[in-house]
Amino acid sequence: MVIEWLTFAVDPDHRETFIRLDKEIWTVALSQYPGFVSKEVWISPDLLDQVIIVIRWQTRAQWKAIPQDVLDAVQEKFEQAANFSHRMIDSREYQVRRYPTPQP
Repeated sequence: MVIEWLTFAVDPDHRETFIRLDKEIWTVALSQYPGFVSKEVWISPDLLDQVIIVIRWQTRAQWKAIPQDVLDAVQEKFEQAANFSHRMIDSREYQVRRYPTPQP
């Protein structure tokens, strides 16, 4: 499993709108592709101007197989809907490493 970790700076007054639009636009678009497992939005009570989005993919190849023109179109749709200050401040990729459970 691969994790796509995105951190956004968002005006606190628009944080809930950002989260709603992300679900309506990005989650709907990404969930149609093979390999999409799940998506979570993390918010901190101490960092009102940040939103972290964690997307789980079965494999990196499936994640990266989404055509760039599709991603660009979804981003454009999101930008048109979210006409307030926001920007991605971090983007990371993680691999989930699982270890076998020891047998008694």
